[in-house]
Amino acid sequence: IAMALSRYSFAQIFQMLILPAIFDTLKMLLISGLLSVVFGFVIGVILVVTEKDGLCENIFVNRILDFIVNVIRSFPFIILMISIIPLTRLIVGSSIGDTAALVPLTVACTPFIARTFQNSLKEVDPALIEAARSFGASRSQIVLKVMLKESVPSIVSGLCLAIINLLGATAMAGAVGAGGLGAVALTYGYQNFNEKIMYSIVLILVALVVLIQYLGDWIYRKIK
Repeated sequence: IAMALSRYSFAQIFQMLILPAIFDTLKMLLISGLLSVVFGFVIGVILVVTEKDGLCENIFVNRILDFIVNVIRSFPFIILMISIIPLTRLIVGSSIGDTAALVPLTVACTPFIARTFQNSLKEVDPALIEAARSFGASRSQIVLKVMLKESVPSIVSGLCLAIINLLGATAMAGAVGAGGLGAVALTYGYQNFNEKIMYSIVLILVALVVLIQYLGDWIYRKIK
C-alpha cells in the first residue's frame, strides 16, 4: 500500500482516500446522531416522568431503565462495539463497514443523550409544571410545551457535547473495520508511516469539532 501511494501526489491521495472518508464519517455522525437523539429523548422523558413524584411515577420502571443506561455508559466504546457484533449482524447483516457502525454508535450515544434530556428536563422550575397542571394541561402537553420548551438551551448545550463525543467514537470505530476517517488514519497513515495522511486527518477532526462547537454555541445564544 505504501509503495502504491508513493506514486500519487497528496492532492490525489486526498481525493481518493480522505475525501470519501470524510463523507463516510459525516454519514455515520448524522444518522447515528439523529437516531440517538430520538431514542435518547424517549428514554430521558421516561426517566423523568417515572421518577418519584413524577408525572407518571413508577419506581420499578425508573430503576430498571436507569440501571440499563448506567451499564451501557460504563462500557468503553471499542469493547461495546465488539461485544454487540451479534446484534449488529442481526440488524444490518454485517459487522463491517460504515452502515454496520451505526448500530454500536447509536447504542453508545443514546444513554449519554438520554441523560442530557433527563438532567435538562429536571432543571425546569416545578412551579411552572404545577401551574400547567392547574390549567388542566395533559401530561404530554406538560412534557412537550412546558418542560421541553423551557429546557431547550440546556439540551442544545448537552447535545453539542454528545455529538463531539460521537465524532470521536466514529474515529475509534475505524479501528475495527467501520471505515471513515479513523480507518484511513490507522491503515494508510499510522500503519504505513505516512505522517501527511495521519496528521491531515487529525486536523480535519479538529476542524469538525471546532465547527460543531461553534454551531452549538451559536444556536445556544440564539435561543437563550
